[in-house]
Amino acid sequence: MPTPMKIDFVSDVACPWCAIGLASLNQALMRSQDAVQATLHFQPFELNPDMAPGGEDIGEHLTRKYGSTPEQQAQIRETIRQRGADVGFVFNPQGRGRIYNTFNAHRLLHWAGLEGEGRQLALKQALLQAYHGRAEAVEQDDVLLAAVAQVGLDVVRAQAILAGDEYAGEVRAAERRWHHAGIHSVPAVIINDRHLISGGQPPEVFEQALRQLATAP
Repeated sequence: MPTPMKIDFVSDVACPWCAIGLASLNQALMRSQDAVQATLHFQPFELNPDMAPGGEDIGEHLTRKYGSTPEQQAQIRETIRQRGADVGFVFNPQGRGRIYNTFNAHRLLHWAGLEGEGRQLALKQALLQAYHGRAEAVEQDDVLLAAVAQVGLDVVRAQAILAGDEYAGEVRAAERRWHHAGIHSVPAVIINDRHLISGGQPPEVFEQALRQLATAP
């Protein structure tokens, strides 16, 4: 009998390693279905909460934030592309182009989590594909609503959420809670509120951890 397991996936749509980590975790969950029955919850984290409308050029952003050179950025982008390919996530060859504010994406993800099993996962994957796979501006309503439509959620309801401030308080509260819990980088995978796995790990690492925790006393 598979062991029930709660998994909180703390991440940002803007984070390429979160796309890798989610694809990798999904593979691990498929491989360990005999041992684990997981419920997956997506939790908000903003890498750039103060990003202005229109975003910022990715090269300029990375240079300002980390001091990296264009050559270093190209090398990291190739590493990310390869790691994504290993787990079936296809990154846009030219990269993301710009960094955007993702708060509205997180508001929609919170709503999707209330809409039934699997809806939040589907929307998360659609948003990651839009941004990292197609370099679309995930701050724009039309991009967000296209992802909502893609996964069969109510577009009219999503439009109403975007037009107001629904779920803003819930997202802010969740972000504070995870920050106070010591989560300062993503992806962060928290299992049963106790066990942390950090980073975009390979499927084997996730699977080993899941199986060990499934049999732990």
